[in-house]
Amino acid sequence: MYETNIAGGLDLAATALCGIDWNDIDEVERAAFEFFEVIVAEPAIVRSRLDELPNRPELMELCEHYDILDKVVLFSDDASGLRIRLHVFLPGYYDRPHNHRWSYASRILRGQYRHYLFGNAEIDDQLDPTKLPVLQAREEPVGGTYALHHTMVHAVVAQPDTVSLVVRGPAVKDRFVVSDRDTGEAWWQYGAFKESAADAAKKRMTPERLEEVVGHLKEWELF
Repeated sequence: MYETNIAGGLDLAATALCGIDWNDIDEVERAAFEFFEVIVAEPAIVRSRLDELPNRPELMELCEHYDILDKVVLFSDDASGLRIRLHVFLPGYYDRPHNHRWSYASRILRGQYRHYLFGNAEIDDQLDPTKLPVLQAREEPVGGTYALHHTMVHAVVAQPDTVSLVVRGPAVKDRFVVSDRDTGEAWWQYGAFKESAADAAKKRMTPERLEEVVGHLKEWELF
């Protein structure tokens, strides 16, 4: 059961996600759905955390800004590997087909995106992206929830200013695959532990950028 006590905050609401089996996608989807319902019903839970972020350096150092995406980390627990974040998709956002180092679940809070699912990515270094057929294409609308296993190759094309709330489990591998179906290239990318300090600093969100993002979220009356 999820606590709906606003005073308990996001940390209390997240406790029921810390012990789930992230390899069981049915369980992930059910638990995440309950969590998302609490957050949507009590937006003050996230609003409070957004106001706290500038004074939470352990979370600020995880927030990232890219040309086409902002990632705002609201919660991170080293013991369980659970992380909760907001994704704000900027104009021009699209994914190359890729999988992840962790399983996750997502709820669309604003906007929508086109979601392409290619299949299982338990593959080797000889992956041929041109032979990855789209097995399912679907719209992810406002209110939609889905869960994805870390082996699934997928890609997203998002409307500008789409916002999603994401819960991700612990990393279960060191690398994930990224492919380009136009050029036929595929390559492995690694987690933050392989990044240089300079590369990490380039994508780290500044306090000024966070203020802009939070301003948009409040303007859109999400929190």
